[in-house]
Amino acid sequence: MTSGKKPDKYYAILEGALKVFAENGFHKSQVSRIAKEAGVADGTIYLYFKKKEDILTSLFQEKLGELVEKFNQAVRESTSAKDALRKICEIHFSELENNIHMAYLTQIELRQSDLELRKEIGLALKRYIILIENILEKGKNDGSFRSNLDVKLVRLLIFGGMDEVVTSWLISGQKYSLTAQVGPTLDFFLRGIET
Repeated sequence: MTSGKKPDKYYAILEGALKVFAENGFHKSQVSRIAKEAGVADGTIYLYFKKKEDILTSLFQEKLGELVEKFNQAVRESTSAKDALRKICEIHFSELENNIHMAYLTQIELRQSDLELRKEIGLALKRYIILIENILEKGKNDGSFRSNLDVKLVRLLIFGGMDEVVTSWLISGQKYSLTAQVGPTLDFFLRGIET
């Protein structure tokens, strides 16, 4: 996860914050607790972040950036728009199932953030939404998806549908496999958009 541009401590802080935010909630989390979890001094955090909100925004941007890169790679390797959509759904569900802290952060904590923070996070999400839109356009162009598909609406319905499946899984206490929901979720989407 480290990059040549940012030091290891930056990423350690983000990983520590992910755990602390998920376990305590963003508003109840203290910077000192994040520092302890990251194994750095309290003041070190302020070398990289001005305030706690900056940590949350950076965390989401970094993690979503990693996820979008996985999506892009999977889409490049896909043989069809349907296959690309399946891979997106598989990655979305498996990544959050395998990182429960990230699932709590994205599904629960971000919804409780203030409007300004949600706007910044929305900008990071835009790349993911556009990727889904591009898959839908590809399917329209190759004839596998309906030609009258409202791509702007359907991209939001697909993202929102996956989002709700993850939220329900979390609220249930993860009593079932999230990745086992890929097939039924994709089947639902495809019944609405295939020719």
